[in-house]
Amino acid sequence: MSIKGFPENFMWGGAIAANQVEGSYDKDGKGPNISDVVKVVRPEDRKKMKLPFPTTEEVKEALANKNDKDYPKRYGIDFYNRYKEDIALFKEMGFKTLRVSISWGRIFPDGDDLEPNEAGLKFYDDLFDELHKQGIEPVVTLSHYETPVHLALEYGGWTNRKLVDFFERYAQTVFTRFKDKVKYWITFNEINAIMMSPYIGGAFLRDQVKDEDILQAKFQAAHHQFVASAKAVKALHETIPDGQIGCMVIGMLNYANTTHPEDVLEALNDQRNTFFFTDVMARGHYPAYMTRFFDDNGIVIEKDESDEKVLQENLVDYVALSYYMSSVSARPETEGERVAGNIMSSLKNPYLEASDWGWQIDPKGLRTLLNMFTDRYEKPLFVVENGLGAFDKVEEDGSIHDEYRMAYLREHIREMREAVADGVDLMGYTAWGPIDLISFSTSEMSKRYGFIYVDQDDYGNGTLDRSRKDSFYWYQKVIETNGRDLD
Repeated sequence: MSIKGFPENFMWGGAIAANQVEGSYDKDGKGPNISDVVKVVRPEDRKKMKLPFPTTEEVKEALANKNDKDYPKRYGIDFYNRYKEDIALFKEMGFKTLRVSISWGRIFPDGDDLEPNEAGLKFYDDLFDELHKQGIEPVVTLSHYETPVHLALEYGGWTNRKLVDFFERYAQTVFTRFKDKVKYWITFNEINAIMMSPYIGGAFLRDQVKDEDILQAKFQAAHHQFVASAKAVKALHETIPDGQIGCMVIGMLNYANTTHPEDVLEALNDQRNTFFFTDVMARGHYPAYMTRFFDDNGIVIEKDESDEKVLQENLVDYVALSYYMSSVSARPETEGERVAGNIMSSLKNPYLEASDWGWQIDPKGLRTLLNMFTDRYEKPLFVVENGLGAFDKVEEDGSIHDEYRMAYLREHIREMREAVADGVDLMGYTAWGPIDLISFSTSEMSKRYGFIYVDQDDYGNGTLDRSRKDSFYWYQKVIETNGRDLD
């Protein structure tokens, strides 16, 4: 069988997030965001790690704690000062695009400010100018786990309807400022993460919601994000007529544990946990299957009269996703070994290998999921995160032989190529963490994703010097051949 290649205009590149690379968290007028108060998880605590869900008091204590070594996202990898050096390396690899995020707190330090911070706008002006100078197209995420912490403390985060207006003001401000520099946008990073991590995804605090009301609060916050996303879509299309804006989810494929009908039904329901979010933003309305779920769980979404119209009239132009692993669904009483991955856990799939952090590796699942999204929405798709977090060994001569990373990416790219042959309209691929960065889930540095090594350890020690791994040259060849040479 003949296999089609990637389209000639395929957007090869990498993806980073402001909170994981920029550093300078309190410089040039930037206000603290929710990631700036998340502590590092040391290796000895990894097995008992829980996703952050702090109280108001804990956040205030973290803000008062000036020991930045405990909060690695405060210093990142100093991209704020070294972006020209890093972009030059991305250019050397042949990047067509770089996905970045704008830190909301750099533009509006508290989130509810009436006027933007000019120093923050200028930083991104300079960043986008440098990308264009190097022939790299920016893809910009508006909200990547970077909600200003003031909005969590003062308003209860996204549970509060007022954040819709604050976000709309922020979105309109950056669309207007960067309309001639940024064509591709994403509203919320991994918007479905709110169901697993209400603090990171929804910016509300543990003491702001009663335990029995947390599920209600998650869906209410998600609704506010849906409306905010739709209003951003409207503003983008009015401000940048030739621009494109997408939604983005954690791409999760759910296998049934067995052929038992209840396992199959469980897999369907779990798959809908992903599709619910894209259904609303790509189809413009709440899917029928959520009616029973809301009834069974006593959930009532408070909506404005205009919400349904806003959602229906402002559909995203494309669907973006991260993909790291698949999952196994089973009846609640099913026992068996469990594995962790991204911000969720699952029954172990005996047919899959796993990364150093236990994330199960399933390239074929990416092809399957891309086909499912295509069948469902018939919209362009964009794989904006995919990569392998692993321990890297620096040899005496400074080289880093990361064959395991190349093997992981090779198989996922091969399956994307198959998906294109299947008929998937795939816009591009931005590998996660093209340069080593602070891990989202554990705030470690030793969990490395990059083609570029950064000399920094989990405690913030090191020279911050950048060096090329073996995978740097491999990915360079992949891009040069438009995905034809994967060896």
